[in-house]
Amino acid sequence: MAQRLTPLEIMQTLISFPTVSRDTNIPLVDWVADYLGEHGVESHRYRDPEQPKEAIFAHVGPMVEGAIVLSGHTDVVPVDGQPWTSDPFTVVERDGKYFGRGTCDMKGFDALAIWTLVEAQSRGVKRPLQLALSYDEEVGCTGAPPMIEAMQAVLPKGSAVIVGEPSMMKAVTGHKGGQGYKTHVQGFEVHSSIMHTGVSAVMQGARLIDWANQRNAESMAAEPSEIAAMFDPPYTTCHVGTVQGGTAHNITALDCHFSMDFRFVPSDSAEDWRDAYFAEVRRIEAEMQAVQPDAKIILDSKFAVPGLTPEADGEAEAEVRAITGDNGIHVVSYATEAGQFQNAGYSAVVCGPGDIAQAHQPDEFITVAQFKAGHGFMLGLLDRLGG
Repeated sequence: MAQRLTPLEIMQTLISFPTVSRDTNIPLVDWVADYLGEHGVESHRYRDPEQPKEAIFAHVGPMVEGAIVLSGHTDVVPVDGQPWTSDPFTVVERDGKYFGRGTCDMKGFDALAIWTLVEAQSRGVKRPLQLALSYDEEVGCTGAPPMIEAMQAVLPKGSAVIVGEPSMMKAVTGHKGGQGYKTHVQGFEVHSSIMHTGVSAVMQGARLIDWANQRNAESMAAEPSEIAAMFDPPYTTCHVGTVQGGTAHNITALDCHFSMDFRFVPSDSAEDWRDAYFAEVRRIEAEMQAVQPDAKIILDSKFAVPGLTPEADGEAEAEVRAITGDNGIHVVSYATEAGQFQNAGYSAVVCGPGDIAQAHQPDEFITVAQFKAGHGFMLGLLDRLGG
């Protein structure tokens, strides 16, 4: 008879796979598929066509539509340069906490979800349950959309998705979306004493960065919409985190590279913000080319993640509230895969164990109490599925 692992044992196994986003996650997916298979659960995979990464998803219970979907991601952020006091890829318990990369974000939830799927298979639930584990969430939620499409091709469509990002087991019903554009300003080099005959990529890039400052100031001063007012800050933000460019202090810069990132409230149009930025880029580019025709600005989309809009009488929210008893209103400014499920026609909510403040940190941890609370939630979910 196949060995049934505890949620902690499953988390310990998942943490042992160093699935940093730059590396493959396939050994972890292999293990999940084998473990589910040992317990009579058929799983399916989506293989990324351009890199060695896979999503895995599965269904237990009646082969009908309307499943509750437990959604997580398998990738984690790097540990490079972080002052860890223990091996990041080994779960260590001390002071009432489980330490390890991904314990909080979000292999702790993944472990609980895998345990629940196997338990649901054993109980013979009346309402179906699905598991969906993606990849590349940490680099812009790029792995979820093809996974969701692949799921719907082989499984009965679920109706309510619980995305287990750390929320201290609160029902998060809204989050901001995000989009980012790699921006390469290509200037024309001359000696800075005759800078009027050249084009400084750095100085022209600075104009775009100042455009972001101006938009932020305008948004801060404006009256927020009803939905925007729920967030902190209550408006869409524009941000540039790093800038690289230039050759020497006395040469107009040939190149300037940065990423213009937006975190937009669900009531704002991502397309409107994109169009506004592109229009400013083309305006500045035209002025650059009036001096040197070869100067230009090149844009590449880096990521695009939709926001999660609070739902009126949302099924996923109702399920979570029925189990947790949480009746508070919670929204967050970070993005998750919940908005992508919502865009695909699912009801979606974010609810998972752990504190987002611990995500990506050195000595990342989830408290033992929160992990147990997550287990308690899953037991409540199983009861609601019937069996």
